[in-house]
Amino acid sequence: MQDQNYVPLIVDLDGTLTLTDTLAESVVNVVKQNPLNIIRLPFWLLKGRLAFKQAIAARANLAVEHLPYREALIDYLAAERKRGRKIVLATAAHRSIAERVSAHVGLFDVVIATESDANLRGLAKLEKIRACVGKQFVYAGDSRHDLPIWLAAKAAILTGVSPRLAGLVRNKVPIEREFSNSSATLSLWSKALRAHQWLKNLLLFVPLLTAFSFFYVEKLASLAMCFVSMSLGASATYIGNDIWDLESDRRHPRKRQRPFASGALSLFKGVLCATTLLAVSLVLAFATSSAFGAMLVLYLIATTAYSLVLKTRVIVDVIMLSLLYTLRILAGSVAVNISISHWLLAFSVFAFLSLALVKRCAELMSLRTIYEGAMVGRDYRVADLEVLWPLGIGSSLAAVIVFGLFINAPETALRYATPSLLWFAAIGLISLFARLWITTVRGEMHDDPIVHLIEDRGSLLVILLMVATMMAAHCVRF
Repeated sequence: MQDQNYVPLIVDLDGTLTLTDTLAESVVNVVKQNPLNIIRLPFWLLKGRLAFKQAIAARANLAVEHLPYREALIDYLAAERKRGRKIVLATAAHRSIAERVSAHVGLFDVVIATESDANLRGLAKLEKIRACVGKQFVYAGDSRHDLPIWLAAKAAILTGVSPRLAGLVRNKVPIEREFSNSSATLSLWSKALRAHQWLKNLLLFVPLLTAFSFFYVEKLASLAMCFVSMSLGASATYIGNDIWDLESDRRHPRKRQRPFASGALSLFKGVLCATTLLAVSLVLAFATSSAFGAMLVLYLIATTAYSLVLKTRVIVDVIMLSLLYTLRILAGSVAVNISISHWLLAFSVFAFLSLALVKRCAELMSLRTIYEGAMVGRDYRVADLEVLWPLGIGSSLAAVIVFGLFINAPETALRYATPSLLWFAAIGLISLFARLWITTVRGEMHDDPIVHLIEDRGSLLVILLMVATMMAAHCVRF
């Protein structure tokens, strides 16, 4: 009998060689090329799985060189091939994708894949494997659909299988090697949901703060529900954005480690999670008030438009970001029926435009340390920093000027006992913006600027002192 160490090694593609599903990735790619294809998907699927794969493969332009591969398995395959072992790629993926993956990896002697005659899964794949290498082979797979092939193999290689399936295979077939997946931990999901970004939604409470109505328990409770609603909705859009940006994220030095780009979380789980979060978000929003529900829908439409189109437009993207921040304040105003002044709206637009520019400049600074080039997925170049620096700093100063005009406005004297104390808050604003831009210029801004402001102890202290100053200006008369 042939030595197990030299019998052909058959390797599955999706979930085995790669940490992702190439069909799901191809669907995203096809929809991204033409969003109208999302309407065509159900009609292609009604023709059967084989016809669906063919329709997707004919339109997809998947960047296989950037897929998340199981590097430990590839290293093992390279060592086995060096020893003279025959390596075969056998997959239910369409041949057009399988051939490109094989050419990129450069380790396979033969490719067995889905073509026009059959969808190669389970027994159909087993038949093709036997026709290619005979009955003596070792199979590397990852799912329950591979069970018939494992049971027919001389030995099994398990890649990221569930404990239950692993136990079932071990009882029937010798195990040659095992490769595990990283666990979908709470921390990993928190990263996918970008839970730290929920801090931005504290802007909902700004109208309550500026109106000095924060002792109204009912309004606080309403805003708390709005905070949860908008946070869940935002997380749904973050997941959608990450799935939409898979290819560009994988070419980014930092974003390639995101859960979906790295393959740590599956696209199917991401879509399911995003759909659930979106549904819960909308239910909570409309349970609070129809007006806030409408604002949330507007926010979701705006942020989706930003993710799909506007973020690739130079300057338009940062203007849109500043409006999305301001929209949170407006949503909080609507939720508790508190009107906000034109001063606050003008201040927020300039302030958040500066923060949005901080974000872009920080990304360009990280690129400048690597090479002089353009941002992937954005219409910015490192050379644009010469324009973005003064634009961002100028926006921050414009926000301070608006705040100064507000201090001297007649309506301010009606609301504050000692408006002149607000000049100390203006100094605090200058300090905050200066700290942000200095951090950015030094290349130390590695997070969203609002999250940075809240998490940085020095900045948080300045914010608290500013709030205390505003309280004193409102309550204390000198």
